[in-house]
Amino acid sequence: MLIGALMCLSNLYVVLKTGWSLGVTITACILAFSFFGLWRKALGLCRVDSPAFGPLENNAMSSVASAAGYMTGGGNMAAMPALLMLTGIRPDLVWMFLWFLLISALGVFAAIPIKRQLINIEQLPFPTGTATAETINALHAHGAGGAKKAKLLGLSALVGAAVAWARDAKVSWLPGNLPEHYGLPFKVGGLPAGNWTLALDGGLLLIGAGALMSFRIGWSMLLGAIVTYGVLAPEMVARGVISAAAYKPIVQWTLWSGAAILVSSGLMSFAFQWRMVARAFNELSLLLKRKSPDTTADPMAAVECPTSWFPIGFILLSPPLVFLMRHLFGIPVWAGMIAIPLAMLMGVIASRVTGETDVTPTKALGPVTQLIYGVLLPKQLIANLMSANVTGGVGLHAADLLTDLKSGYLLGANPRQQVYAQLFGVLAGAAIVVPAFNLLVPTADVLGSAAFPAPGVQVWAGVSKMLADGIGGLHPTARWGALFGLMLGTVLAIAERYAPAKAKPWIPAPSGLGIAMVIPASNSISMFIGASIAEALRRGLGQKGEDINLPASSGLIAGESLMGILVKALIVFGLLPK
Repeated sequence: MLIGALMCLSNLYVVLKTGWSLGVTITACILAFSFFGLWRKALGLCRVDSPAFGPLENNAMSSVASAAGYMTGGGNMAAMPALLMLTGIRPDLVWMFLWFLLISALGVFAAIPIKRQLINIEQLPFPTGTATAETINALHAHGAGGAKKAKLLGLSALVGAAVAWARDAKVSWLPGNLPEHYGLPFKVGGLPAGNWTLALDGGLLLIGAGALMSFRIGWSMLLGAIVTYGVLAPEMVARGVISAAAYKPIVQWTLWSGAAILVSSGLMSFAFQWRMVARAFNELSLLLKRKSPDTTADPMAAVECPTSWFPIGFILLSPPLVFLMRHLFGIPVWAGMIAIPLAMLMGVIASRVTGETDVTPTKALGPVTQLIYGVLLPKQLIANLMSANVTGGVGLHAADLLTDLKSGYLLGANPRQQVYAQLFGVLAGAAIVVPAFNLLVPTADVLGSAAFPAPGVQVWAGVSKMLADGIGGLHPTARWGALFGLMLGTVLAIAERYAPAKAKPWIPAPSGLGIAMVIPASNSISMFIGASIAEALRRGLGQKGEDINLPASSGLIAGESLMGILVKALIVFGLLPK
């Protein structure tokens, strides 16, 4: 639970910076392997026998840690911050804790009845789950290799933490603080490039984040940054459409094009997976008829979670969740009740899509729910946002549990124990994410700033505002930009689907282009550098390069993000100057 809380803190910092929720399971496995190795040595020095920490223990630990670490995804850290940004509403700490806890726990129970069909019978790959199982086997089968990964992760975390301290901690005994950005040595539109956020970031976190992405997304982000901040923004400033050459006024205009690219490409990719969606509906109909797939030949039937846990969980958790929807956000009871079966459907769909593609379709499922509630409750912005939070959160945690259960299936773990572990992780994540969010985002002004661009928040807020207010209030150029973004996202999604395999690496990734339009250019540049380094390692060293990249990048992210949170906490408590 402690490792999961650390992963949750790190992911919160990253998602507010970049909009991406990064994978935490493999990083958590390496951390646990390192910790218990040190613990075993410490007990040995004291001549005390150490309890075993083998593959199954590590797998159980990763189930807890991933549930906590992913508390920032599925709309949790998009809808609630968007609510704060648009309305200034922030529920009290206890209410927020209960909100996230109920949504995530509901996702755990939504995964139970479809586990045997997707994992035991269809043997869907769940690539992250498979990779986690392989990593755990490698760590525990080859102690020296695991120790090297753990040391590399620890060293890179120390480097990331040191850079974050030197940049953020304004203390008198430091000879000088590192700058937050290094402006590029040229001018754009007659002004220094740094004014347009065309700069190098002063940290290593974004380089580490970029190294965990594909090179295609990395160069797509660089392309989006150059077009947005080097071409479009200067032109709009010259025309007087954008008020100044600074991040916040620029992103208020570029947001609509970027959001349109992300939403249209997500929905189009989702539409291409219609066979998976149809199979998900079939599975849901079997559940509603109280039928389960045939498991008579399943050797794990004795340790599987009973299908009855699914209705019991929903019966127990749904009424308090509907109550919170009404009490906190004024959502009518009937609309809250509709959200429950809709969330169950989204959980089934998200689980199958994740199992086959390793991508949880939050970018598609969130807008789908927003569109549904835009019809059911027209011009009700709060209901639109928070209902989508319910369905997105349930979908994410259902897919996360099944990813963990895939690892356990390959390792021979007990599924019931993993479900218990997931619930402990949900508890840890909800307990840590709420106070951490309040610490990092004391006021709504922080969101959408250069410090925390929060692109996912801005997209969710933009879609809800458009559904509530219409597009009439936008500047005509922003409306044209949104229309072009819709068309571009659709075209790129079609190209991804049907282009020849050799051409696909050179097709811009719509997710990369869209995100680049709602974060500072310095973020995209750093992430491109990280993606380039990782690509060079893969091409030059093959699997050895990947073995170096994963722990080193994860360490940079963990070290800098956790130190960044620590520094902000010290400032709040008056132990460091602002």
